[in-house]
Amino acid sequence: MSATTAHDLFSAEWLALREGLDARSRSHRLTGLAAEWLNARAAPHGIVDLGSGSGSNLRFLAPRLPGPQRWRLVDHDAGLLCHARRRGSRPRDSAGAPVALETRCRGLAPIDGGLLAGADLVVASALFDLMPRCWVESLVAACADRGQALLLTLSVDGDWAFLDRQGARVDDSEDIAVRTLFQAHQYRDKGLGPALGGEAPAVLVSTLAGAGFRVESDATPWHLAAGDATRRSLAEALVTGWHDAAVDETPTKATRLGAWRDRRLAAMLAGELGVTVGHRDLFAWPAAGPG
Repeated sequence: MSATTAHDLFSAEWLALREGLDARSRSHRLTGLAAEWLNARAAPHGIVDLGSGSGSNLRFLAPRLPGPQRWRLVDHDAGLLCHARRRGSRPRDSAGAPVALETRCRGLAPIDGGLLAGADLVVASALFDLMPRCWVESLVAACADRGQALLLTLSVDGDWAFLDRQGARVDDSEDIAVRTLFQAHQYRDKGLGPALGGEAPAVLVSTLAGAGFRVESDATPWHLAAGDATRRSLAEALVTGWHDAAVDETPTKATRLGAWRDRRLAAMLAGELGVTVGHRDLFAWPAAGPG
């Protein structure tokens, strides 16, 4: 969610735009570890998806995890939850059985029994760059108390860059300046306190390890190749989001930043540039538990 402006973060259009690339980028190794964790526990398997949006986590994970599964999707946006229910009637577990689905419209704070009750596995995608450190610490402590595992995917690490036709990274001084402004913008308060931004993956690993979890992590970057017309709308949305964040940080440079945006969009339209965005996935499970 980290590459767009705050207004667009949770739009159904943006979530639909990124879902295919998310699925292509995610760590299948860590998904397999989560499946092993659930297999070692008694069924049915409770799964809570925090900040579920329109249900992309459900659609990706359900057929890759053992059943029976009981999902609870938690999000503050009733419209996105309604969308998830409409699309969520079809997901089945790895054995082909339908999953049970509950949606709960509420914020992610406080972290209480109603949020995590009944879960064997807590999942979230593209969430933690938006959250403050204190919330992460509370979540990890609550999961540790309950013996719950966590599969946390597509946390941005703050890095992005353009790619040439050969897939090599391209950075000029203007790109570096915009990226620095964007990274500063990520730390803004999203409603619960100063956000972690690109520090989210490192904070998650250290907090989980400090609470006694075993942690596995994989790099899961987005790669949008130069000339890939099927991803052009997503690439354009990324560049526009980076530009908008930079302008928020330094409104006096709006003209210069607009020229940067137009130049990079034109190069992408001409098939000269692609984009990469850094993410990490992690799976964490209690050291004393199965696995």
